Amino acid sequence: MSFELWPAIDLKGGKAVRLLRGDMSKATTYADDPSEQAWQFRDAGFTNLHVVDLDGAFAGQPENADAVERILKETDARVQLGGGIRDLQTAKRWLKLGITRIILGTAAVKDPDFARAAVEAFPNRVVLGLDAKDGKVATAGWAEGSTVTAEAVAAKFEGLPVAAIVYTDISKDGALEGPNVEATAALARSTTIPVIASGGVSCADDLTQLAQHQTDGIVGAIIGKALYEQRVNPLEAFEAVKV
Repeated sequence: MSFELWPAIDLKGGKAVRLLRGDMSKATTYADDPSEQAWQFRDAGFTNLHVVDLDGAFAGQPENADAVERILKETDARVQLGGGIRDLQTAKRWLKLGITRIILGTAAVKDPDFARAAVEAFPNRVVLGLDAKDGKVATAGWAEGSTVTAEAVAAKFEGLPVAAIVYTDISKDGALEGPNVEATAALARSTTIPVIASGGVSCADDLTQLAQHQTDGIVGAIIGKALYEQRVNPLEAFEAVKV
């Protein structure tokens, strides 16, 4: 199984942005038209896209639906979408529109009954988004902390047809300081659910380090600011994960 790369498109006010450590007040805009950015990633050879409705994550409902729908029309990439998906109706709508997988973050922690119902209703099309700070999962667009570990949340979904877990170390996200490989690998070893690493990728070597943990259960990585700021180019990224 090849190591998957997921370029990130984070949506705020209809634009593609990147945050620094999850702080909405520290957003850098990289594309006024996210669908154009999606096309550029696809044209560069990426077959996956990781899209997050940041406004939706705070509001608890989709806030950048128009931008998401334009992305779907512009590209044939596999798109996983998170942010503001808190009920089965919203989940079903996105999947029907062409989203490959939906990401449940806040719901996985605060409303596990709904999250489990979604996993059972849409087998292998639901991703758990576990965003941790100091080892504890944060919710509501990272604005709220908790006392729950990512491993504890993952354990509640063991044995269910969950597509993957996206694990983000908030302290690393958007900082270009390297991913938290140890914590990501530890989570991957604790569960049979495949884990996608997120947060902190700054260079091709970071991707290689993550890809070397495939036997632990890390199956892919999300790349954001490193691509936007050309710290790593697509060809380097693809080469880096051929381990």
